[in-house]
Amino acid sequence: MVILRKFFLKMVKINNTVLFLSSALLVILSSVLIVLVENETFPTIFDGFWWVMTTVTTVGYGDYFPVTVGGRLIAIGLYVIGIGLIGVVISKIIDTLALFRKKRLEGDIMYKDSGHFIIIGWSQKAHFAIKEIIDTNPRAEVIIIDQLKEAPLLEENIHYVKGEASNTDTLEKANIKHAKAVLVFANDKLSNEQVADGQTLLIASSIESIAKEVHTIVEIMDEKHIKNFKHIHVDEFILSNDTISSLAVRSAFRKGVSEIYGQLLKRSVGEDLYHIPMRSHWKIYRDAFQELLGEGATLIADRQDLSINRKLDESIPENAELYAICNDEVYTKIIKGESS
Repeated sequence: MVILRKFFLKMVKINNTVLFLSSALLVILSSVLIVLVENETFPTIFDGFWWVMTTVTTVGYGDYFPVTVGGRLIAIGLYVIGIGLIGVVISKIIDTLALFRKKRLEGDIMYKDSGHFIIIGWSQKAHFAIKEIIDTNPRAEVIIIDQLKEAPLLEENIHYVKGEASNTDTLEKANIKHAKAVLVFANDKLSNEQVADGQTLLIASSIESIAKEVHTIVEIMDEKHIKNFKHIHVDEFILSNDTISSLAVRSAFRKGVSEIYGQLLKRSVGEDLYHIPMRSHWKIYRDAFQELLGEGATLIADRQDLSINRKLDESIPENAELYAICNDEVYTKIIKGESS
């Protein structure tokens, strides 16, 4: 027992690859040997494999068992070595899964896929942003970057990377070079707008240094700080304070207008704004406008240009990006019609 104890203690310390290969070799050799030694009881390799697996996992159905001396010697070898070896393998697998879960919860795993969204800075706004992303595309992969002890939100397609967002190592762990977009939210914990925007500027600079091509959206507390970002590439700025104040004033002058904005801002509520793929037979804006209107959608913009209704007879440029207002059902039909 002392010898076996020392043997199993050494097995625990063996490299995982060696341990798994040894276990596989033991199972294969035992399956072949039992068929060769006792072919009448175990006529096929699969029968031998079935008996070996039920033996080393201590299930022991009893449907197969050796009756010859040679077969029983093989069984004794499995009892002494195989059961302990497989037990160590199973415990290694369980430990690996537990370690993976712990590392994932603590944000210590490098993300290796691409086309994902990165949210920098955890807050209620970030929580709403993730919900909106998932409502828009349930299969979207999202990574949260923050310095919290554990992941604030963790799902199959929602991941966490712990670290300082201005640190390039943290950004690389989130595989930012292959991300679809990065959303940088201002730090709500900082009461000073200048300090908050300064922190955002530092993060944006770090993103620019390693991932110039990634689409970057930055929340700014004070509009006058935008000029400080001129030396780095930021695709879009969101002025949260100005947006909220403007919406509140518009609602004060015209009751119910906030509900209109709310529908356009939330994918899951009412009508929404959708990008419409170009169709080859559309030559002028009127072609697209009338066809989409017949399908239940209202064409309103080409990129940032909202004046389409005043230039319906103008040609649609090759680089046009058309947007229309409709509900999800209509948009699905539009996309299916386009693909068919």
